[in-house]
Amino acid sequence: MAEDQKAAAPRRAARPLSCRCCGAAVTESFADLGMSPLSNAFVAPDRAAAMEPHYPLHAMVCSDCRLVQLAEFETTQAIFGDYLYFSSFSSSWLAHAEAYAQAMIDRLGLDATTPVLEVASNDGYLLQYFARAGIPVLGVDPAANVAQAAIAKGIPTEVAFFGAATARRLSASGPQPVLIAANNVLAHVPDLHDFVEGFRILLAPGGLLTIEVPHLLRLIEQAQFDTIYHEHFSYFSLATAEMALAQHGLAVFDVEELPTHGGSLRLFVRHVEDRGKPVTQAVETLRDAERAAGLHGPDPYAAFAGRVADVKCALLDFLIGARRAGRTVAGYGAPAKGNTLLNYAGVGPELLPFTVDASPHKQGLLLPGTRIPIRAPEAIMHARPDYVLILPWNLREEIARQMHAIRGWGGRFVVPIPRLETF
Repeated sequence: MAEDQKAAAPRRAARPLSCRCCGAAVTESFADLGMSPLSNAFVAPDRAAAMEPHYPLHAMVCSDCRLVQLAEFETTQAIFGDYLYFSSFSSSWLAHAEAYAQAMIDRLGLDATTPVLEVASNDGYLLQYFARAGIPVLGVDPAANVAQAAIAKGIPTEVAFFGAATARRLSASGPQPVLIAANNVLAHVPDLHDFVEGFRILLAPGGLLTIEVPHLLRLIEQAQFDTIYHEHFSYFSLATAEMALAQHGLAVFDVEELPTHGGSLRLFVRHVEDRGKPVTQAVETLRDAERAAGLHGPDPYAAFAGRVADVKCALLDFLIGARRAGRTVAGYGAPAKGNTLLNYAGVGPELLPFTVDASPHKQGLLLPGTRIPIRAPEAIMHARPDYVLILPWNLREEIARQMHAIRGWGGRFVVPIPRLETF
């Protein structure tokens, strides 16, 4: 075999990983992003010189069930116990939550007699819209600091990790929810089966569980490797989500494709024995689309690493070229995905002197690994950079509207994914 062919061969994990869905040994590489710190472990300036733990960020794919997954290197308590992500700082995400709440109220005829529960309820960004309609709500979230923000809004919140034990306790202490919402949380749990079993236990007979999860098909199609980080343990297709749910007596009967997070799925889930909710054509259509894209075989996974490297090179070419041309670049946002991207590409303050974020909880801190300072959005107006690199590229339109004033000095926006683009 030629040397260049050897270099192109996919790397294998040093230790076999047991698939958290089917239990098979996992040895097939998907994307090796090197060593990286925890993506939300922001650094206080007085700790800038302190050592920082880095862990392998190597996504693997199960050859049997095709679940893409990461090994667990840190405890969920270390990752989520004190969390700096507050959902309410994105206006487009709040609009998404409000629209969901109204759709569920209309679909299920929710009222004061039909309790709603959200798993990973964060700062009450979603449940507030049900509460305003007079519907009883309860949030469950492991991060005490974020839960306090929800409680301050009048949203009852249990500070707990969700799973079978929590579900049994909640089921014994109150009415079972008619609706359980689980938005962008299924990926965050290392013990997938304990978590899904909690849904089976807690969901009322005839009730509805909705799960929103970034769609693996879109991640592959659009090279969204920056959504890979240590707090995301699994990356789902419809097929792998159905497999995990079926092992606990739950079935997907409807699905919607959403634009959020670069392309997500909203799964409508029922107890298997609930025959009043037949499987829709939308489910069959998406199953066919995943098969047509080859997600049941090895090819799309094997080709992904090359596309990841192309994105890295394009970003570095742009930033180095801007520096050599005397152009200035500032970042917008301090999302977890941005930290994956910047650490993988090796971008530091010499190429991106600072970034800004609307959340006051992140302002004044440093990005993990790269030590890039986080400032308030007004810093861009003072610095007047030639380019603003949008790190949460999935919110590009929202951010471009908010920061339209940069056009006044000829500034332009840049997004790195799915391909580098200036606009």
